Amino acid sequence: MISFPKPDVSQFLRTFSIEDFAVSPDENQIVFSTNLSGKYNLWAMDLPNTFPYPLTTIDQSCQALMYDKQSQFIIAGFDYDGNENTQFYGIPLKGGVMKEIVHEENTRNFQPFLSEDGKKLFYTSSKENPSYLNSYCLHLETGEETKVLEGNGGATYLISQSPDESSYLYLKMFANTYMLMYAKRGDEDILLTPPTDKQHTVSDGVFVSDSVVYLLTDYEADFTYLASYNLDTHEFKKIKEIENEGFNSLQYDKERKLLYIASEKGVEDHLYEYNLENGEWNQLEAPASVIEKLVVAKSGTLYLLGRGATNPRNIYKKVEDEWVSLTNYTVPGVEKDDMVEPDVITYPSYDGLEIEALFFKAKKENDNGEIIFWPHGGPQASERKFFRASFQFMLNQGFSIFAPNFRGSSGYGLEFMKMVEGDWGYGPRLDNVAGLDWLINNGYTEKGNILLMGGSYGGYMALLLHGRHADYFKAVVDIFGPSDLFSFIQSVPEDWKPIMDQWVGNPEKDREKLIEYSPITYLDTMTKPMLVIQGANDPRVVKEESDQIVKALQEKGRDVEYMLLEDEGHGFSKKENEIAVYQKILSFFNQFIGVKV
Repeated sequence: MISFPKPDVSQFLRTFSIEDFAVSPDENQIVFSTNLSGKYNLWAMDLPNTFPYPLTTIDQSCQALMYDKQSQFIIAGFDYDGNENTQFYGIPLKGGVMKEIVHEENTRNFQPFLSEDGKKLFYTSSKENPSYLNSYCLHLETGEETKVLEGNGGATYLISQSPDESSYLYLKMFANTYMLMYAKRGDEDILLTPPTDKQHTVSDGVFVSDSVVYLLTDYEADFTYLASYNLDTHEFKKIKEIENEGFNSLQYDKERKLLYIASEKGVEDHLYEYNLENGEWNQLEAPASVIEKLVVAKSGTLYLLGRGATNPRNIYKKVEDEWVSLTNYTVPGVEKDDMVEPDVITYPSYDGLEIEALFFKAKKENDNGEIIFWPHGGPQASERKFFRASFQFMLNQGFSIFAPNFRGSSGYGLEFMKMVEGDWGYGPRLDNVAGLDWLINNGYTEKGNILLMGGSYGGYMALLLHGRHADYFKAVVDIFGPSDLFSFIQSVPEDWKPIMDQWVGNPEKDREKLIEYSPITYLDTMTKPMLVIQGANDPRVVKEESDQIVKALQEKGRDVEYMLLEDEGHGFSKKENEIAVYQKILSFFNQFIGVKV
């Protein structure tokens, strides 16, 4: 018999992904952003065929994607090497030369959508108002542009228009946990939730007629539910809520008068259907444990982008009561049974708060006895049952992974999510310490023998845990994590700055707290070997955040390696970079577990 070696890092990380997709109005074509070539480009499939072909060679991530109303061309948004300055382009259905539609250097552009007749493009932009954003209407035929909404007080995003084009919906964001939705009707701005002093969110909304809006909100509740608002009568009505489950996205089927709602419950999503005519509510089987996007085609056919812990992102089409996979992205050369589904566990934190965590245990035949502790990014996000090629690779190499959803994580209600605001470095840190203790007390590892790795806020937490609890760890990896909260607050994108006081803290009023919560305060106790990884174009956690912590530690003679990616931002959009990063991480960790490098 022939025996084969374990898959190497490049094999796992050659798992391709799908960022976004759109369906043409005539349903003859699907376009999606994928890294099949190693870098993100637009590819398409002519339905019912499912063989993809490339449309672009721009080699950039896509942040917005749609068809025009007559299925004649595609509108897509691209940034440049992760800088998040998205610009909009028109692209022929079969690819070719792209045409600039919205293009102004050093601006951030968001949320494009078309008018009912398809002649006008609406979008939100940082131009002229980088702190609070403005929204514009561009006439595609004439090129004439008008400003339709001026942001103030909070970042303001235009999201849709009524069928008769007389009203707009827009979101005003004061914090991740404080977002209000308004309808603009003539000169009137109508708040769609009743007035209250209590912060709450509205996360999505759709017009189902010229005067009726359905929305997802947690007004006077902990979890997000479905509600409606009548612009004529000004009546707000709660329609449907589910205990300990929050609705997070909404799509409307105009033909059949159906709403499709995706929900989040801890580490998994659910999918529901609500009939506006008879009030029936049904749960639908979803083809993936995490739903990334829903699309309702003009015919009423439902399409879905989703992934699971052992399934990469794929596009599915609902045919009667069955889901048909239109793409078949898998891990090349690796059987699903060779990958790991996580255990879902809970443990009490220092104050008795229950924390849910995912525990990926390496299979016995691979297990090297090592555990990687992974605090997730966000922080108002969560680790969920979704595919990470890096996780499955490390598991195959024998490392188990423990990923807690500490206070501040999404999916556990508004109150839980707000617990991180103004408290980046106390409660969430101690939740992570309680998770470390749970692993030790249950015999999975020993103190001082744990590997620590995180990205973004998780990178910040890795730095902070290293500085304040170094005795738990033997090596640390920080992937673009903030190192000094003062410089972080000053360097984020302009439209983030209005929320920083509530989210992180005020540099003057909260000075002592921000010093206490900044990892750079604890240089003297950061004694373990460290690897720091950073994208040079990162607009969220800028390069200087990593530069300063690396320099300060090197000046103290510490063992610090620094990997800077010149053509990346806040993440890895290019396969060669992603592979190089995780090869480096594996080599780094292997130094401390007795594996020959």
